[in-house]
Amino acid sequence: MYKLYHFCLSPFSRKVRLVLAEKKIEVQLIEERYWEERPDFLRLNPAGKVPMLKNDKLVLADSTAICEYLEETNPTPAMIPGNAEKRAEIRRLCAWFDDKFYREVTLNLLGERVQKRIMGAGYPDSKNVKTGSQKIKYHIDYMDWLLDRRRWLAGDQMTLADFSAAAQLSCLDYICDVDWNRSEAVKDWYAKIKSRPAFRTLLADQLSGFPQPPHYSDLDF
Repeated sequence: MYKLYHFCLSPFSRKVRLVLAEKKIEVQLIEERYWEERPDFLRLNPAGKVPMLKNDKLVLADSTAICEYLEETNPTPAMIPGNAEKRAEIRRLCAWFDDKFYREVTLNLLGERVQKRIMGAGYPDSKNVKTGSQKIKYHIDYMDWLLDRRRWLAGDQMTLADFSAAAQLSCLDYICDVDWNRSEAVKDWYAKIKSRPAFRTLLADQLSGFPQPPHYSDLDF
C-alpha cells in the first residue's frame, strides 16, 4: 500500500489525493507538519515538502512528479488524456494553477491567514491579503472564459487540470476566500467536482483552530 505524507490544507497534497481517489488507488494518509522539519521525514525527502508518496520500492516527492507517475502506472481513468496537443494544454493549465495561481492567490490568502498562524511565523500582512483578494478575481474570470468555450477547463472531459484548480480553490473555500457569485459557470464547475466520490475525504478535512464554514461540505453550496 502507498503512504501519502500530506497536510490537509496543502493544495498540492489535495491534488494528489484527488488523483489517488479518482483512480481508486488504496493509500494511507499520514499528516506531516512539514515546517517542523522532522528528521525522519527529511531523510526520506530532503526537499522537506509535502506531498510525498512512499511504498516499499519508491519514495517520490513533488505533486507533478507524483501525478505523472500515477498516470503512467495506473492509466485508467486517464487524467492526462488525448493527443499531444490536448495533453500539452492539460499540463499548461496544471502549471497555471500550481505556479501562477498559487503564488498570486493561495500564498497571499491561505499563506497569510492560516500558514503564518500554525507555523508561528507572525501576523498576516494586510497588503498581501489585499493582493490575493484582487488576484483571485482575475483567475476566476479566466476560468469563466475557459468554461464558456469548453465543458471542462482543458476540454470536453475532466482532467488533471480540473483537479489542480479544484485543489487550490478548495483550500481557499475552507477559509471563505472564494466569491462563488462572481461566475455561475465556475460555481457550477466546482459543484460538479466536489460532488465526485474522490472529493469526499477533502470535504471531511478539519484543521484545528480553523473550523469548516457551514457551506464547505454542502454539495449545493
